[in-house]
Amino acid sequence: MLSVTNLSLQFGKRVLFDEVNLNFTPGNCYGVIGANGAGKSTFLTILQGEIDPTTGNVGILPGARMAVLKQDHFEFDESTVMNTVLMGHQKLWGIMQAKDALYAKPDFSEADGLKAAELEAEFAEMEGWNAESDAGILLSGLGIKEENHFKLMNELSGNEKVRVLLAQALYGNPDILLLDEPTNDLDVNTVMWLEDFLMNFPNTVIVVSHDRHFLDTVCTNIVDIDFKKIQMYTGNYTFWYESSQLATRQKSQQNKKAEDKRKELMEFIARFSANASKSRQATSRRKLLEKINIEDIQPSSRKYPGIFFTPDREAGDQILRVTGLNFSGQDGTPLLKDLNFTVRKGDKIAVISKESLAPTTLYKVLMGEQNADNGAFEWGITITKAYLPNDNSEYFTKDYSLIDWLRQYSKEKDETYIRGFLGRMLFSGEESLKSAKVLSGGEKVRCMVSRMMLQNANFLILDEPTNHLDLESITAFNNGLKNFAGTVMFTTHDHEFIESTANRIIELGPNGMIDKDMTYDEYIMDERVKEQQAALYGGVTA
Repeated sequence: MLSVTNLSLQFGKRVLFDEVNLNFTPGNCYGVIGANGAGKSTFLTILQGEIDPTTGNVGILPGARMAVLKQDHFEFDESTVMNTVLMGHQKLWGIMQAKDALYAKPDFSEADGLKAAELEAEFAEMEGWNAESDAGILLSGLGIKEENHFKLMNELSGNEKVRVLLAQALYGNPDILLLDEPTNDLDVNTVMWLEDFLMNFPNTVIVVSHDRHFLDTVCTNIVDIDFKKIQMYTGNYTFWYESSQLATRQKSQQNKKAEDKRKELMEFIARFSANASKSRQATSRRKLLEKINIEDIQPSSRKYPGIFFTPDREAGDQILRVTGLNFSGQDGTPLLKDLNFTVRKGDKIAVISKESLAPTTLYKVLMGEQNADNGAFEWGITITKAYLPNDNSEYFTKDYSLIDWLRQYSKEKDETYIRGFLGRMLFSGEESLKSAKVLSGGEKVRCMVSRMMLQNANFLILDEPTNHLDLESITAFNNGLKNFAGTVMFTTHDHEFIESTANRIIELGPNGMIDKDMTYDEYIMDERVKEQQAALYGGVTA
C-alpha cells in the first residue's frame, strides 16, 4: 500500500536518516517513535509529499487515498464544521461542489444535464447520500455536539477545532491515515473512542504520539528512528521498550553466551505474549508477537534521565487534611467546592477534572500561593514538600548558566555535586553551561525535576509533569514515581502515568468531588463512578 525505498534526508552536513526501506501494509497501525529532533514529524511530512527527500522515493498504490491530520487550526475558519469534515474526502467534496455549481447555473443546458448525471452516478457510487450522516457520527463520537455541526469553525474553541480536524482525517475510510499527536487536547473518553476506531480500522495507520497507553493499545508495529536509521519492529511500544532495554543489558554482558542471550529473549517474548493476550491490545488480537524474529531485537541509543526521589526523612502518620475548601474563579465559576479529604501515608493520588484550572488551583492553595475563599487544610509536622508547577516561567527569568541556576536551590554549592544532578537529567558537559533563559519547554521541565530531586521531600505535588517531555523522560519520570517511598498528588493527561502510579483518584467538579481508592482503569470503567460524575458536573443521576 505504501513503501519507502532508499530514502535519505540531509540538512547541510546533518543526516537525519539514511537508506530507509520500509513497507506499510493494510490492517496495521505503525507508531513512529524517536528522541526529540530525530525527525518523527518530518518523516510524516515526507510520506504525505510536503517535503522531498534528499534521495529515494515514497511509493503509494495507484488510486490509494491518503488522509492527514491537519495542524493548522485556523485553515477552515470560514467553513462550517460539517463541510470541514467532508473536505477530508477531496474527491467526494469536489463532486459535491461541481454538482452544486451546475445546478446553480441560470442557463442549465442539455450538456450540463449529462454532466450532472455523470456526477450523480459517481456521487451515488461513493455513497455520497450518506456523507453528512457518516460525518455526523464521527463528530459525535469525538465529542462535538450535534447543535455545533453546522456552525462555522471560527465559533468553536481550540479543543473543539482539534476534534473536527481529527474527524476530517478519519472521514471516508482513507486507505492511508497519517496522524501526528492525535490525542492532544482529547479527554479520556474521546481517546478511548479513537482507540476503538483505530483498532477496527481496516487500512494503514501511521501515527506519532507521546501517549504510551495509546501506542500500546493501537499499534501493531513500532517504527523507530535511531542511529540515523528507521527500523520497523513487531509489537507495541511497551514491547519495544522492554525488549530494547533487555537487548541493551545483554550487550553490556560481554561474557554471556549467545545461546543464553537467545533463551532469555525467547522467554521474554513468551512472557509478554501471555500478558498481552489478557488485554484489548491490537498486538495480541493480530497475534503478531508469535512472528517475532529474535535477531530483530536491537539495543537503543536512547538516553533515559535518572529520576530518583529520595526523602531525607520518613513522614509520620499525619500527612494532610483538607476541610471544607472552596474557591471560585473571577467569573464566579466554582473550581473547588466543599473539598474534604485526608491524605494517607504512601498515597499516590491522581487529581483529575474536566476543568484544568481546578487541580492547579488546589495545588496553589496547598502550597500557600493562593488563598481559598473559605475552608482549611493542615499539613503534618513531618511533611516536606516539593512542587512542580504547570507554569514554570517565573523560575527562568535570569540569565544564569544551568549550574548557577540549580545552585541557588541547593544547600550544597559544590559544582561537582550540582553537575551530578544536572547530569541525571541529561545536562552534561557544555550542556550544563547553557543559559536558563534560552531553554526549550522540555529542558525547563527537566531542570525543575533536578530542583525537586535536590529537595529530598517526602511529599510531591506535580501539575502536568509530562508536558513538553519526550517518551524517554516520561518513562523515567513514571518509573521514578512508582519507586518513590513518599506520598504524591499529581495531575496528568498521560493515561499510563496515572494507571501505573496512582492508587487513589480524586475528581474535582463544580458540584464537589469524588474520592475513590482504585486504579485509573477501574475508575473510568466503574458505572457507579459515572453516575457520580453526572451529579458532579450538573447532569442527571441514574
